[in-house]
Amino acid sequence: MAGQRTKIRSHVKARQSQPIWAYLDDGDLLDWRICDLGLRIPGTLLAERIERLYTEMHQRGITFRPHCWLSDDWFSPDGVPGIAIPFFMAHPRLARLERNQMAEVEGGNKDWCMRILRHEAGHAIDTAYRLHRRRSWQEVFGKASQPYPEDYEPKPYSKSYVLNLESWYAQSHPTEDYAETFAVWVKPRSRWRAEYEDWPALQKLEYIGELMKDIAGKKAAVTTRERTDSVSTLRKTLREHYAERRTHYGIGEDDDYDEDLLRLFSNAPEYRNRRSAASFLRQLKPEARRVVAQWTGQYQYTVNQVIGEMIERSRELSLKVHRSEKKTRQDALVLLTVRTMHYLQDGYHKMAM
Repeated sequence: MAGQRTKIRSHVKARQSQPIWAYLDDGDLLDWRICDLGLRIPGTLLAERIERLYTEMHQRGITFRPHCWLSDDWFSPDGVPGIAIPFFMAHPRLARLERNQMAEVEGGNKDWCMRILRHEAGHAIDTAYRLHRRRSWQEVFGKASQPYPEDYEPKPYSKSYVLNLESWYAQSHPTEDYAETFAVWVKPRSRWRAEYEDWPALQKLEYIGELMKDIAGKKAAVTTRERTDSVSTLRKTLREHYAERRTHYGIGEDDDYDEDLLRLFSNAPEYRNRRSAASFLRQLKPEARRVVAQWTGQYQYTVNQVIGEMIERSRELSLKVHRSEKKTRQDALVLLTVRTMHYLQDGYHKMAM
């Protein structure tokens, strides 16, 4: 009985320690301004992962510690040797809202979070020591002054770049090539020498090792603790924030699915009593979103939008499933992959950080 009372008290205490917005439904929570959420890093799971990053860097002989703060996205600002982390990483309720709004939580599991933190730490060290100004850095990665693209078309089979984040991100810009290479190099127990054997990317990894030895024990040239776009300054509501995000990662409305959908399904009168294509695609949606995102390297939100448009157009055309569902499933996944890659190849692959 005493043990049960202790559990009840612990449960009540835990509820009392939660902010009031943690118990709101999505509709009400979306009306809160980000600056009013009262978010902090200390005491969160995120804080533990930041400490793990520092430990990994220490083990590699790096004494510099990039400062971290909460903002509305993952990034390391120009001229600031630190890491901005999206606010939803600071509380599970906000992570749940992020998933509901965007179909995934970027950095939402331990492995993914550490991959991003290592990547952003690479940027922060670059800024702190002005590494991109070195001729040797430019000879290995290219010029950091190269225009930053809004989108890019990667070459999935290139062996000149390491693989850390999805979407072959190292290929997007010289500074991202460097940051991705740093992330692979600093990861504990990484077998990059074996994994990248005979790849041109191996020379980049070896160069990172030489570069870190060179700055070991040296004082950073840039030491500002500025916190660009800190959550305390973000006066937009969560609703406004996600409207902006959907615009950024959204899919164009001009694409015509009719020809593809009519090959996959049918609106012939003899099939009017068959299962609707819209219903079939809705059931397939969770699996398709996950599988196609993995195949293409696209954000699940992007894939989700493509499926949504296919479902809506299938409903408008009154399409029905007229073949075996096993065969239709296979063809639907292929079609969705092709449509998603179409956006990738036509310049819809947008920069993330």
